[in-house]
Amino acid sequence: MMVEPLEVDVSMPCPVWKEAVPSVEDLCRHAAFAAFLEGAPGKHRASGDKPLAEVSLVLADNAFIQPLNEKYRGRNVPTNTLSFAFREDEGRAPQPQDAPEMLGDVVLAFETARAEAGAEGKSLADHLRHLVVHGVLHLLGRDHQTAKDARIMERLEIQALARLDVADPYTKLHQ
Repeated sequence: MMVEPLEVDVSMPCPVWKEAVPSVEDLCRHAAFAAFLEGAPGKHRASGDKPLAEVSLVLADNAFIQPLNEKYRGRNVPTNTLSFAFREDEGRAPQPQDAPEMLGDVVLAFETARAEAGAEGKSLADHLRHLVVHGVLHLLGRDHQTAKDARIMERLEIQALARLDVADPYTKLHQ
């Protein structure tokens, strides 16, 4: 039996996601896996019977994400995605040696994602794939604080989304 290198836990405190995107859990798992393949080179094969890494995706709403955005980013507004990377060096207890590496949590807000998808002329499913890829790449240590880092992260996002047959979300931005 082959074990996937990434275990993806999807929780859904906002059930509207399921109504809007019926296969939302599978969509999220595939998007997270695509991001992992692009963002964690060399970690594609799990050995033994355990995955190499684990990520948690939380399909929430604006009311859920806004207080998190205020607490952790100082912005008292909803946002589309927040990523919370697990870091042992931040005072957390080390993970057991035989456990998958816990990468962290990605929280997504339904209303914000839906509004952005509509404004950009994209399907909610494709925009959600992009947000999951973006969030998981953050968990893998990628960011977009400098122009160089932003170009690298965009390239990884485009490659991960191509694995999912999703068009380059940056095409209009670069024209």
